[in-house]
Amino acid sequence: MTVPHVLPAPHASPLDLGGRTALVTGAAGGIGRACALRLAAAGAKVRAVDRDAAGLEALAGQGHDLAGTVEPHVLDLTDLDAAELAAAGTDVLVNNAGLQLVCPIEEFPPDAFHTMLTVMLEAPFRLIRGALPHMYGQGWGRIVNVSSVHGLRASAYKSAYVAAKHGLEGLSKTTALEGAPHGVTSNCVNPAYVRTPLVEKQLADQARAHGIPEERVLSEVLLQDSAVKRLIEPEEVAETVAYLCGPQASFVTGTSLVLDGGWTAH
Repeated sequence: MTVPHVLPAPHASPLDLGGRTALVTGAAGGIGRACALRLAAAGAKVRAVDRDAAGLEALAGQGHDLAGTVEPHVLDLTDLDAAELAAAGTDVLVNNAGLQLVCPIEEFPPDAFHTMLTVMLEAPFRLIRGALPHMYGQGWGRIVNVSSVHGLRASAYKSAYVAAKHGLEGLSKTTALEGAPHGVTSNCVNPAYVRTPLVEKQLADQARAHGIPEERVLSEVLLQDSAVKRLIEPEEVAETVAYLCGPQASFVTGTSLVLDGGWTAH
């Protein structure tokens, strides 16, 4: 018996987000910056959200020649009500903002744990909550949560980060199940260590926690479990985010796209 196609198979084509509004958190640098520029290059009107006003201004300067636009939006995501309001009317939501602290659990500052969970788990919930009514109303939406290999695996001395990313994985899957009848997909992108300021700043903390010189951290800690012995570039992550926003990924939801150089193959 031949089962007829419900929809025609999409043809491979450049990503076109003309007329769409995208919101990217943590957009002033690293993965967020690369995502904002990639989505603007596809024609989206990008709301670039970060608490770093100077970084957002620099980003906006880079977006002048793109098909879409980059609009700076200075916002501290610990202001959860403001975060939810900022997401209203968005077609594409990229939850990317993150913090890191490398410290043993018994020494981990409770206020830092609270802040990290707020920014990396509760704020994404509020942003999704703010974005869904518009997405549901038009029958289309794309939510991409920048998780981590640490959303699937744990490492010592990163209790808050690992807890937040594991929680984000669950939030993303729940959103996928609820959003599917409304044409909304929700997925995680899971990179290993990316060449970003967030990674560079943790070298000293990693050295202290593991009791090794800082120059040995990259090879003996960060890349130890990766078969591909290099850091990922932010643009590689952004291209995966862009794929999830395109027509070829309309059936991809509730999953995690892993860019870990073989880490989880062990």
